[in-house]
Amino acid sequence: MWRFFLRRVGYTIIALYLLVTAIFFLFRLLPADPTATIVDPAMPPETIAALRETFGLDQPPHVQYFMYMRNMLRGDFGSSFYYRRPAFDVLRDKVANTLVLAAAALIVSYGIGVLLGALLAWWRGRGVEIAGIVLSLFFRSAPEFWIAMLAVMLFSYHLGWLPHAGIASPGSQVYGLARFFTLDFLRHLALPLLVSSLYQLANPLLLMRNTMLDVMGEDFVDMARAKGLPPKDVIYRHAARNALLPVVTALALYIGRAVGGMVVIEYVFGWPGLGREILLAANRYDYPVAQAAFTLIAALVSVMNLVADLVYSYLDPRIAYK
Repeated sequence: MWRFFLRRVGYTIIALYLLVTAIFFLFRLLPADPTATIVDPAMPPETIAALRETFGLDQPPHVQYFMYMRNMLRGDFGSSFYYRRPAFDVLRDKVANTLVLAAAALIVSYGIGVLLGALLAWWRGRGVEIAGIVLSLFFRSAPEFWIAMLAVMLFSYHLGWLPHAGIASPGSQVYGLARFFTLDFLRHLALPLLVSSLYQLANPLLLMRNTMLDVMGEDFVDMARAKGLPPKDVIYRHAARNALLPVVTALALYIGRAVGGMVVIEYVFGWPGLGREILLAANRYDYPVAQAAFTLIAALVSVMNLVADLVYSYLDPRIAYK
């Protein structure tokens, strides 16, 4: 078991190192000059050279690479060209906003998806099952921005129930973690949460339904029915508990992907999160912020993949000995 654990940790470190290296050199291959946003052509050449030296851009790429890797191991991702602040400080609040949105979408989509998936398997062949599958696939296949625009038109402009953008109303004086527990924040969270949950719903719903169909053919489920147990006990106390293993594994992978998959949602709803900041940093040629954001996402996805592997090997020990 320890050999399996150490091998997986080693694979994760190697994959993360290759990802960080690829991210660094991909940005250096871009044709645009990152100093274009901070250098005024009217500046004297000495000032321009001093600015490039400040950000380390006067060094050849391989020297910049070793400096970047050395500083990153110390937790220093460089200074933002646009904000003139450490890149990690720029992203710190953005990461918290994205995590709150992703966690809320995870709880809603997985909570509803698992329960509905179990029910759809129980109602196999009925109109309710077909309607549930069609609706979940519709929201999964439809472009997120289109669903988001429809939600904004309906709930913000026509009904006027919910704000269409931002994380707080103008003039709000609540800061820190306390802002996540205000009614104003929850009203701003409602539309991004609704659209994101509808988009994510199909994965747990269909995975749970398909696994439940396999489990419901087992002898212990027939035995529970023969005992005369109520349908809800047969579904949730016997069949669903044994069908949750693939759903739990997919959940660990989803957490990692969710953080980086909120770009469209955050941009449409003006949510000040990590995905929106990546898009803005790319448009501004702000390499340090974009690199730091991609590195954080890559690290989170790698760690969650490692957790999924370890959880699966714990639940099914045969995996660890293959």
